[in-house]
Amino acid sequence: MHPILTLTASAATLALAACASAPAPQGPAWPKADLAAAAAAVNVDPAANVFLAEWTGPYGGVPAFDKMDLSQLKPALEAGMAMNLAEIDAIANNPEAPTFENTILALEDAGRDLSRVFAYYGILSGNMSTPEFRKIQQEMAPRLADFQSKITQNEKLFARVKAVYESPRLKKMRPDQQRLVWLTYNGFASNGATLKGAAKERYAAINKRLAELHTKFANNVLHDEEFYVTYLKKSELGGLPDSLVKAAAAAAEARGKKGEYAITNTRSSMDPFLTYSTNRKLREKVWRTYYDRGDNGDEYDNNAVIAEILALRDERVGLLGYDNYAAWRLEDRMAKTPERAMELMMAVWPAAVARAKEEVADMQAVADAEGANIKIEPWDYRYYAEKVRLAKYDLNSDEVKQYLELGKLREAMFFVAGELFNFSFTPVAEGSVPVFHEDVKVWEVTDKTTGAHIGLWYLDPFARAGKRSGAWATSYRGHETFNGKQTVLSSNNSNFVKAAPGEPVLISWDDATTYFHEFGHALHSLSSNVAYPTLNGGVRDYTEFQSQLLERWLITDPVIENYLVHYKTGAPMPKALVDKIKAAANFNQGFQTTEYLASALVDMKFHTVDPAGIDPDRFERETLSELGMPSEIVMRHRSPHFGHIFSGEGYSAGYYGYMWADVLTSDAALAFEAAPGGYYDKGVAKKLVDNLFAPRNAIDPAEAYRKFRGRDASVEALLKDRGFPVPGESAK
Repeated sequence: MHPILTLTASAATLALAACASAPAPQGPAWPKADLAAAAAAVNVDPAANVFLAEWTGPYGGVPAFDKMDLSQLKPALEAGMAMNLAEIDAIANNPEAPTFENTILALEDAGRDLSRVFAYYGILSGNMSTPEFRKIQQEMAPRLADFQSKITQNEKLFARVKAVYESPRLKKMRPDQQRLVWLTYNGFASNGATLKGAAKERYAAINKRLAELHTKFANNVLHDEEFYVTYLKKSELGGLPDSLVKAAAAAAEARGKKGEYAITNTRSSMDPFLTYSTNRKLREKVWRTYYDRGDNGDEYDNNAVIAEILALRDERVGLLGYDNYAAWRLEDRMAKTPERAMELMMAVWPAAVARAKEEVADMQAVADAEGANIKIEPWDYRYYAEKVRLAKYDLNSDEVKQYLELGKLREAMFFVAGELFNFSFTPVAEGSVPVFHEDVKVWEVTDKTTGAHIGLWYLDPFARAGKRSGAWATSYRGHETFNGKQTVLSSNNSNFVKAAPGEPVLISWDDATTYFHEFGHALHSLSSNVAYPTLNGGVRDYTEFQSQLLERWLITDPVIENYLVHYKTGAPMPKALVDKIKAAANFNQGFQTTEYLASALVDMKFHTVDPAGIDPDRFERETLSELGMPSEIVMRHRSPHFGHIFSGEGYSAGYYGYMWADVLTSDAALAFEAAPGGYYDKGVAKKLVDNLFAPRNAIDPAEAYRKFRGRDASVEALLKDRGFPVPGESAK
């Protein structure tokens, strides 16, 4: 795959859909570059560099994660870029007339050496960052941006791509081939290929500077997550469940603070502390530590970084003729325009805020009844929400956790994958596949019926120093067939708090939902049936749909009865507790929807206004005030640590996509609920996999959804799902 179209906002990040697998050609129909000479020119032997070397071993070859040598990273990047540019020159200067084969497919086959480097680079950045790596990252980010510009601004190359795009032969190609051509053309055109002269030079300079800033932003947040830790004494543990106490003790000991208790600066540590701690001053301290990441007025403060990012993004799209960054970003997404995205969000926002105010009133009543003599503040929200939950539904979150053991939840996910996708997961013998940390485990994925190998699934579940916060999925290798079949190497990454030795890892219902969510992304990769690498990409406001839909299976009867079992007794979750969970399904939806939408709305506002002279902190406050944000709630991701939109461009002006995907999810769930077999109906499952998972980006996502559902989705299903009033419907 041409990595340039993966690294930039390009063709590789577009939509999904259906295609037939193409037979492997007998050999490349295009000139091959002398890659050895290109690497030698920068004094690198690819075979001797672990990051560049071909993957060997079982399962079609696997990354040598156990042999990573940081001293080889920079040479590998330099050689990988040189080799890729040699391939680009061979394609651009091909004396033969441009064709689909010698231009588009040649680009698909280019950059494989550099792609291998990036597989390792992603691990070093996301899973095991070190100060040494960050120095290399900071140095190489602008050079990688320059490299990208050399490809997207190669006039000869773009002329060949454009010739194929405008060729009469295009209409005679298979639908997936037509889409590949369009994605490739658009990847160049939307990233400055049409610019000339000074505008072209400025575009490249902006990309270079943005690469530096995105890296700086991410590393600033990582610094605050690593170094801002709250240490507690035994007397300060009031209200905390035993599992959290033990995990906090283990975290402190790992940091050289044996005898103390560490609340780390991650959501998985912060959230339960704010839910259970009876010490209000400490709740405020932990809350401020978490939500002030990147906003501490020191050398790691991100406000100036944000301001410069916004200004440069606006200037860059202005060179392309767009009114604002969001208009450029959404052009090839399902929403199409910022106005449509805002329309969706504002259709939900008033109901969410109204519900949040009701929740606050309930919490204030509890606090008043207790004689707390306080006004509910953001650091009180989770604590009193838990009290309201207990009062309204007799539902204790810690009681629920006893049935949510991490290993059993993983087995539940495997069960669902078997029922819907016909996948089987078998543990790979330890040591047979290299891993980058002892916590990482690997499973082979096969077809349950035929036994055919599909790929590998890597799991890195626990938080640690140098690992970015949150949960995510990634693929080290995607499915393709056009030049020989390649199977999938997919991974899930979480930040669960590691239990003390010998203790089970018990997680919250929200964390269990996230676990299923990220596994949905992995299944999306593993089920791919596309011919070409680029078609494994997807549109952000669509690719979240598949993962959000998988969350629904957590609460299905087979999962509850067989996998949500007590970690000590093995007894299934009692029906009475299940009923409470279902009854409380929409509890706290005001909070959850409001904190998310606040982030999504601020993201869109950031990218639709004139950023000249913008003060991000003040802009955030004023925007939320204009929206009527309840003072008791804060954005899920405050701007100074909003990595989705400022540590790169994947979700920038696109965080609304989770809500867009939520609409699709609520509507798609109705198809299962109406089917004879419910959520395990084989017919609906097949339509789901065939139309919405396997095709990836081979057709337009709106068309793909219509193939599954027979119609478009509407927001009403989402409003009903969350228990919000539906406009035009009388309250019941």
